[in-house]
Amino acid sequence: MGLNVSALADFNNETAGKVIPRMVFEGYTTSILPIQEGIKYKEPLNIFDTVVNVQTGDCVSTPSGSFTATQRDITVEQRVSYDGICLDQMNPKYLGISALEAGSYNSTFKLASVYTDQIVNQMKKADDAFLWNNTNGLGFLTSAAGGATVPAGLPATVTSGNILETMDGLIEGMSTDIATRDDLTIWMSVPNFRKYVTALRGLNNYYFDPSSVDNRSGILSSVYPFQNVKVVGTAGVIGDRICLMADAYAVVGVDKLDDVDNFSVWYDINADQLKHRLKSKLGVQTAFPEYVTSNDL
Repeated sequence: MGLNVSALADFNNETAGKVIPRMVFEGYTTSILPIQEGIKYKEPLNIFDTVVNVQTGDCVSTPSGSFTATQRDITVEQRVSYDGICLDQMNPKYLGISALEAGSYNSTFKLASVYTDQIVNQMKKADDAFLWNNTNGLGFLTSAAGGATVPAGLPATVTSGNILETMDGLIEGMSTDIATRDDLTIWMSVPNFRKYVTALRGLNNYYFDPSSVDNRSGILSSVYPFQNVKVVGTAGVIGDRICLMADAYAVVGVDKLDDVDNFSVWYDINADQLKHRLKSKLGVQTAFPEYVTSNDL
């Protein structure tokens, strides 16, 4: 007798295939900048400044100098991710066998840990973009409109051929008051960080060690040769904005630092869905805008 299998689709053992989740470049500016916790809506960033006036003479009896206290508010915005997935829709697919428990009451999901890792990863990337690009974010705070200093003569666009010129211009243009600090950082986008590495490699200088580029907490970082400045590329910065500032002078406000990691995943029997809710608060403020230098692009 003949065998007729024309009505069957070609076999594809999908349950034996490797499950590869999409893990995007997360980016996390808060791994470098200081954090102020416990902010429900708005709290002041308390700033103190002292001016010492050195006088001449033997017996000086006239007070001269100043102590000034000011405030700049950190306002946090509430951010929520809420979603639900119907596990029953996986029944006719390969996920029904590989990711669901036996039985028709699909209330557990074997890929829950992968699912939650993706949520956290993408939320961190979204938070980084929010810190830099919301109305009062670091994008504004590192612009001329936000009080930053923009040195004259910087290139109008950033290329691998002029990025070192731009960075040198920011270093030369920063205030001498902070020039010797050990927490100076040049911030840029990930594509511009690649241009920076390309520029150093193109010079073929002995001092550039490719292994010095560090990928940590979703950011790329290295030390700028012969300078007390580190260079950071993060997913939050978009376009050609490059800025230099002291880490301690840019403060991120949150309600609780681990809100992004501590969130709820549960099976909702009423909606017959696996749901998650992730809530956080986030804001940022700079203490001394005049100590920020930027190309303002």
